[in-house]
Amino acid sequence: MKYIFFLLVLFLSQISNSQILSERERAALKDEILADRFDNLLPGLMDKTDLDMWVIISREYNEDPVMRTMLPATWLNARRRTILVFYRNKAENSIEKLAVARYDVGENIKSTWNPEKQPDQWRRLIEIIQERNPQKIGINISKHEGIADGIVKTEYDEFIQALPDGLKKRVVSAENLAIAWIETRTAKEMELYTTLVQITHNIIQEAFSTKVITPGITTTEDVVWWMRQKVTDLGLETWFHPTVDIQRKEEKLKDHIEAFSAGYGDQVIRPGDLLHCDFGIVYIGLHTDCQQHAYVLLPEETEIPNFLNNAFAKGNQVQDFLTSNFEEGKTGNEILLKSLSDAKKAGLRPSIYTHPLGTYGHSAGPTIGMWDSQGGVPFAGDYPLFKNTVYAIELNTTVFLEKWDKDIRIMLEEAGFYGENGFRYVNGRQTEILMIK
Repeated sequence: MKYIFFLLVLFLSQISNSQILSERERAALKDEILADRFDNLLPGLMDKTDLDMWVIISREYNEDPVMRTMLPATWLNARRRTILVFYRNKAENSIEKLAVARYDVGENIKSTWNPEKQPDQWRRLIEIIQERNPQKIGINISKHEGIADGIVKTEYDEFIQALPDGLKKRVVSAENLAIAWIETRTAKEMELYTTLVQITHNIIQEAFSTKVITPGITTTEDVVWWMRQKVTDLGLETWFHPTVDIQRKEEKLKDHIEAFSAGYGDQVIRPGDLLHCDFGIVYIGLHTDCQQHAYVLLPEETEIPNFLNNAFAKGNQVQDFLTSNFEEGKTGNEILLKSLSDAKKAGLRPSIYTHPLGTYGHSAGPTIGMWDSQGGVPFAGDYPLFKNTVYAIELNTTVFLEKWDKDIRIMLEEAGFYGENGFRYVNGRQTEILMIK
């Protein structure tokens, strides 16, 4: 039995490695995805948000969050001052992708500025705008959405000062376009996302195994740092520092504030422990965010106790209540309140704090609750749900265990996609507690 389990762990590790592309292959895929987004996604987003010109301005090492998602694989940062201009001519069904910069920005965005002919970068930008005569000039300013508020004060002031009076009144917030660009996923990206989530699951399964954990010796911090090292060894990035925590029979359940802020601290893992991890990685510009559970069998146990399986099933129930309420046009707050109500009517004790996921871990789009805002989230919670978007389905439910004479918290998080055919998990979800012998 131990030999079979070892082969399974080895197989999962090989899957992780074989799915990960070389740096050169990653760069090619990233640029392919980016070209597809510029040519096939952006025109429709500009039409939907009623903008015919989008101007994005950044300086090196102080990049607009949107610009970061537009840079090609060989550009790790903007260069000097980089200005991107996207012009949508709906009548001709065309889109221009221009850079008011010394260089082409990869193969997708062509340079339109020659400093030897026109030394003033701002003046060249104004020439480009005047030649196209847009009705609206969108820039990334937003009071409530940080990702859409990327233009800094100096760049804003100089841009406005350079604009002729007749064009200044056409400047508007590109907030809705910026959010749509960040939150919308393409078919090519979703193919990549499936692989990325599988790699995330594989790492968790290996971490929660006897390859990593020796009960009575291994600590939670040992597992955390093993996960960090595993990600580095695979040539990936960790999105956030992972956590591994324990719930056990003789210890009182920690409250939300302590659990979410102070954490659980380093503990030796023992038989009879219910383990939980929070873990996410970054690969070719996309993020994962996953929480799963494992149980360390007691010496006399051969399988996970039914009372824990039954508790875990209640977590899956809350997931089902939430995702069944995904409907285009509903706001995050509407989805939150309906889902909490449905779960409570079923006798559950839920808490929902689901967020958009994609090119950022806490991404743009509708926020569906926060752990300390279960009555709704102002502004971000008022944003509606759109198709072709990804979410970290993050939540918990509190369950009383008679066997332990205490409450425990089943905390789950999985990447989910909402598209033309409704909701689906990007690459499945945990439906059984992982078992550590």
